[in-house]
Amino acid sequence: MRKGLFIGINHYEHINSLSGCENDAIEMASILSAHASGSPNFHRNVLTSSDQVVSKKKITSEIKNLFSGESDVALLYFAGHGHFDDNVDEGSLIPQNFEDAEDGLRISDILFWASKATGIKNKIIILDCCQAGSAGQNSQMKGNPSLLADGMTILTACKKDEYAQEKGGHGVFTGLLIQALQGGAADVLGNITPGSMYAFVDSALGPWQQRPVFKTNVSSFISLKEMAPKVSLDTLRNLPKWFPEAESMYSLDPSYEPDEKGVFDEEKGKIFAQLQNCNRHSLVEPVDAEHMYYAAMNSTGCRLTVLGNYYRELAIGEKI
Repeated sequence: MRKGLFIGINHYEHINSLSGCENDAIEMASILSAHASGSPNFHRNVLTSSDQVVSKKKITSEIKNLFSGESDVALLYFAGHGHFDDNVDEGSLIPQNFEDAEDGLRISDILFWASKATGIKNKIIILDCCQAGSAGQNSQMKGNPSLLADGMTILTACKKDEYAQEKGGHGVFTGLLIQALQGGAADVLGNITPGSMYAFVDSALGPWQQRPVFKTNVSSFISLKEMAPKVSLDTLRNLPKWFPEAESMYSLDPSYEPDEKGVFDEEKGKIFAQLQNCNRHSLVEPVDAEHMYYAAMNSTGCRLTVLGNYYRELAIGEKI
């Protein structure tokens, strides 16, 4: 079972309000509710300031409920105000009824509750708020240091001394996360992991913009969402047959190219179409030619890239 708590606060009672946080929480919940195939993914609980008062008491209760019981994945997403207090060396999430520092919900408390959730295999915390990058650092001012427990992953919009920006009805960070979850961060098999999401966001933000933070303590990444594979599993399973060794070259000639009507072989054409798709996704490269077409027409061939050999090894190990 997978469960997710999505919190978005636009309207604050005593400090300036925000504009995109509710949209962010709702869209993140929606996009993670199902895989691309339509099969169920996360069971959602969405809290927004338009529907209720998202107080510290309410947030605390819902987060503790999230990190209770047993499940494969528990995901917390928060969009709203955040704050880092230098006096106590602590970052906190700001609830809707925030008035002073004591009203903030300490991030280290959240990590502590998550660390105690031994019945949950993977705990993922995504924070789109200002100054959230301190999450997971060793705090000397608190009895329970906020180090990462086993199975914990944290993604934050910015470092602890930076501010999270909004643009076009979304947080800049969450807008990129949504693009990543729409397929931008999918690997060849169609899996989107926390690591690939961070890589997508990191590459999109320049050195002068807010810098996302990624921290994890896991032995293997889980897939947060599954898209359709970019290369069919049958094609990937054929890689060891086409390339018996990592350095093997698959020989091509004009009979593989459909435009060569006099010599074209339909069965070879089917293989060539699969190899061309592998080329489009950086698994295969033509030998002594700029394009696969010319490799066929000039009777050279193609070979595996480093990435292609990785998937060849997965196929050999029957992991695909």
